[in-house]
Amino acid sequence: MKGRFSDILQYVFVIRELTSREIKRKYARSSLGIIWSVLNPLLMMVVMSLIFSTMFKRSIENFPIYYLTGQTIWGLFSGATNSAMTALVDNKSLLIKAKLPKHTFILSRVYTALVNFGYTCIAYVLMLFIFRIKFTLTMLLFPVGILFALIFSIGMGYLLATEYVFFADIKYLYGIFLTLLMYMSAIFYPVDNLPEMVQKVVNMNPVYLQILFARECVMYGHVPETWVWIRLSIWSIASVVVGMIVFKIQENKIMQTI
Repeated sequence: MKGRFSDILQYVFVIRELTSREIKRKYARSSLGIIWSVLNPLLMMVVMSLIFSTMFKRSIENFPIYYLTGQTIWGLFSGATNSAMTALVDNKSLLIKAKLPKHTFILSRVYTALVNFGYTCIAYVLMLFIFRIKFTLTMLLFPVGILFALIFSIGMGYLLATEYVFFADIKYLYGIFLTLLMYMSAIFYPVDNLPEMVQKVVNMNPVYLQILFARECVMYGHVPETWVWIRLSIWSIASVVVGMIVFKIQENKIMQTI
């Protein structure tokens, strides 16, 4: 039992060290460093508000917060999955030398995205105060929505990291897929304006469901509807289960190929 607990502590330590390394490397040549994680969403919010606020001002109340909520969740998902995809290949030397579970490197990339998300939330909370969004008890559900997003991202990270070892071009294909998924996630437009058939498709999008969950409990003071909870649970569980199974099946081939 003590040995198992000791191993878990070691894995946690390694993940934290890998995360620290990733963050330092990301901002190594930046004068402002981690501050960009706060400034970037604010600047994007200003730009998008100038472009779309007039267009959607009648159908979207507090458009800047509407957009920033969507962009914040989207940043967590896209950042986690994009970086997790290359985790195994980027750490090839450590994979060979260190006797660590291979999934440690994938989890460290997702954790890095979560840390960056934490800094982004500073800007998000600041904007909530500026736009006078009243505190409601439903805001306490926000971390639950983030947990759904995190679990789903971990599952996708397992799948992408495994496939990238055998097929490097998936990086470019995934970039195209992310662009399509972003426009299908209603980050800056109201879903109600879409045709009914398209609305059904968007409502099946797991990233949109994560964004919808956050908007309902933060912006509107509502507990997300039951169907949102059910679909998010299914997507999250299915993603992590399938991802771990695929990763486990291909584990030996990964070491032979990498």
